Amino acid sequence: MSSQKTSPQETPGKAVLDSSGSLEVRLAVTPAEIEAAQRLRFDIFYREMSAQASPEMEAAGRDFDDYDPICQHLLVVDTAQDKVIATYRLMREDAAERSPKGFYTAGEYDISAMLKARKGQRLLELGRSCVLKAYRTGPTMQLLWRGLLVYLIKHDIELMFGCASLPGTDPKTLALELSYLYHFHLAPEHERVRALPDRYVAMNVMPKEAIDEAEALRALPPLVKGYVRTGAKIGDGAVIDHQFGTTDVFIYFPVASVNPRWISHLKKKTAAGQDG
Repeated sequence: MSSQKTSPQETPGKAVLDSSGSLEVRLAVTPAEIEAAQRLRFDIFYREMSAQASPEMEAAGRDFDDYDPICQHLLVVDTAQDKVIATYRLMREDAAERSPKGFYTAGEYDISAMLKARKGQRLLELGRSCVLKAYRTGPTMQLLWRGLLVYLIKHDIELMFGCASLPGTDPKTLALELSYLYHFHLAPEHERVRALPDRYVAMNVMPKEAIDEAEALRALPPLVKGYVRTGAKIGDGAVIDHQFGTTDVFIYFPVASVNPRWISHLKKKTAAGQDG
């Protein structure tokens, strides 16, 4: 992975998106920063969550695949310790066009109708998100989101999407979470993405009236909870990812759904050159 190049879309001086205390959210601009994100992903996915690593990943102590060189990597860095403590992998539609497989999500969901409906718009696929356990707090998540939103504004992104994960591979143990997402946050039918037929797992496990919304929200992983609270919608059907030991759901998030006052504040901040 040492052959990975700095993205031509960003320069080191423009990479910082926001900061809070000793934490800084920025884009990776060197191979070493990308490798730090991959090591963080490995520690969380394969050591903490017991995903199944290939022999090459195990030897390197990094999570990597063919998408990494064509994606951008959003980092949260604790500058006091010079340590990457959170990351997101970002793929825009121009990068997906350079990939023989297209978007990563297409391996789990049929996104063709969505891509057709959004043709000509700027899209961003989110993936490989993780936060170091000691930093899984509200302030860290808020900073990660602020950095992401500044990125969206800079690049005029109109739609974010991707797969988000629930821990475990038994839908029965996730009945409350899956049913809650299905009944309360399902995307409108005309723009709904559906899991591929051979991977489709029904989410409508419990009747709507049996769901305790507050309990369901508490049970959701922080990232998924953050998505739906901010206005994201969910695709139809979950997908079991046996390599990562998770149950995935599709996140569909038009940027227009974000609180307009928040967007306005970030636009002013970006225009004033205060995002670094």
